[in-house]
Amino acid sequence: MVTIDKDRIKQAIQKAERRTSGEIRVSVSPPFWGDVRKAAEKAFERLGMTATKDRNAVLFFVAPARRKFVVLGDSGIHEKVGQEFWHHLVRTVSEKFKQGDFTSGLVAGIEAAGEDLAKHFPYHAASDTNELRDDVD
Repeated sequence: MVTIDKDRIKQAIQKAERRTSGEIRVSVSPPFWGDVRKAAEKAFERLGMTATKDRNAVLFFVAPARRKFVVLGDSGIHEKVGQEFWHHLVRTVSEKFKQGDFTSGLVAGIEAAGEDLAKHFPYHAASDTNELRDDVD
């Protein structure tokens, strides 16, 4: 059975978001049949990921029963980063997932996303608001 430490992931999200105005979410799916990417795209919409002011949200969607995940970002991020940004996040998460450590994989991915997002979407204490919940869904 796959275990994911939701508190540790939430802390990683909060830490990453102290460096960027970007928003990071993690969604852990119950078992389901069907295409994982399509399910991730539906979750992206359902979670309001397209509602951020700068369209700078990233979703880590995990289907633990299938041992798969998808990383999606909104249009504001795509305009600033190249495809290598996404490949880097997938490689970072995959390394730990292959070892069966889903929590560490997600934390590493969140840290990498926060670091890269901070370059393009820096945090401004006076104007930044937490636009999306940090809880793991």
